Amino acid sequence: MMNKGVASLLVGCAMTSALMFPFFVQAQTSKAVADMMITGIVVTMDGSLQIYEDGAVVVARDTILAVGPRSEIELKYRAQRTIGGPTRLVLPGFVNGHTHVPMTLFRGLHDDVTLNDWLYKYIFPAEAKNVNEEFVRWGTRLALAEQIRAGVTTFADMYYFEDAVAEETKAAGMRGVLGETFIDFPAPDNKTNAAMLAYTEKFLQKWQGDPLIHAAPAPHSIYTCSEKTLQGAAALARKYHAPILIHVSEMKKEWEDSEKNNGMSPVQYLDKIGVLGPEVVAAHCIFVDEADRAILKKQNVGCVHNPSSNMMIASGVSPVAEMRAAGIAVGLGTDGPAGSNNDLDLMEEMDLAAKLAKITKMSPLALNAQAVVDMATIDGARALHMEKEIGSLEKGKKADLILISLDAPNAVPMYDIYAQIAYALKASDVETVLIGGRVVMDDHKLLTVDEKAAVAKAREYKKSVASSLGMQ
Repeated sequence: MMNKGVASLLVGCAMTSALMFPFFVQAQTSKAVADMMITGIVVTMDGSLQIYEDGAVVVARDTILAVGPRSEIELKYRAQRTIGGPTRLVLPGFVNGHTHVPMTLFRGLHDDVTLNDWLYKYIFPAEAKNVNEEFVRWGTRLALAEQIRAGVTTFADMYYFEDAVAEETKAAGMRGVLGETFIDFPAPDNKTNAAMLAYTEKFLQKWQGDPLIHAAPAPHSIYTCSEKTLQGAAALARKYHAPILIHVSEMKKEWEDSEKNNGMSPVQYLDKIGVLGPEVVAAHCIFVDEADRAILKKQNVGCVHNPSSNMMIASGVSPVAEMRAAGIAVGLGTDGPAGSNNDLDLMEEMDLAAKLAKITKMSPLALNAQAVVDMATIDGARALHMEKEIGSLEKGKKADLILISLDAPNAVPMYDIYAQIAYALKASDVETVLIGGRVVMDDHKLLTVDEKAAVAKAREYKKSVASSLGMQ
């Protein structure tokens, strides 16, 4: 049994040691262990638009553990790997809300025509002669490489053989809302409506619950789908609690035909037949008046603005400011990388969205830099109905984030972060990309897509596509 005097002496010595040597006490306090810590100027895009000039994001597995000032984060966490630095912007990954990724292999096939002519005279015939599952896989690989390089971590797609798009997207570690096209004429993958429904149901069943892939039916539009086809797609989506992707009011002819044939606008028609709802993602929304906007808001439809596409085909200008003012979630999209836009650069879409609104309204205040960065991140997530998972850097959300270097000549000086992102920085400034905590591009090096093979294959397809159309 220890003598009380000896015990008191030992306690006193321990207290003295703790006072003289603070590390003695600190050593007893362990830090939480994380997989990765990302440091830099952290632009959260959260509800308060918090920016940490010297911040850090902590990631464990596929989830964000903490976001805050670096000094506070480093006291609480230690990571197996730390990346970033004081000249790096840390942002949520960009959300490309509307595209057709296999169409990279039709890039530049035929430009400078109207949407109607482009579809019916050039693209639909080219697809009929060339699109098969292998074509879709290679076009998707090329697009995945391009999008990752541009800081896109989530994209919404609409095409054929969409299960192949999903498999390639999953393999690359990207997040996708991927829609199998419904269309009322024989498509490259499904020649009948019955086959289309069967394929899509199997597609939805296969990807149920996947952490990266959200499978969806994608009725192309009211001008290529009958009422029965539109309603069938919507019913299938609701059976599996899936999104619905569709083009809405994207050209004047569509609006005029709907007024003539249905006695109402495309938005009113889709609402009348029961298609619109909180799972719908509507691409374009150019010809939407105040009554239409009220319906879109009431039905909680997400809209996706595609400025490059709308300008290139001269389809019109979406009333983005009015839709945002009405409380509609409006994201940004590139549209397909052929004819209506020949690249997948969402940073370019931010720049163009702001400037198109300004010149249309003849007001530099029409759509500002912060608004378009919202549209590329958190509002893009809202438009896809995924804001609980992605779109901002917040505890509990998926670890989808990008690092942008501020070392290039075009990146300095920086007075306003949002203006720098919207108007000065380029896709080539994106340095590192994480999706679900997985590094898919590290210091400009792609890790999950064989870019060299995809580029080589694209050159091969150029020859076969041109030959099939008598272009050589």
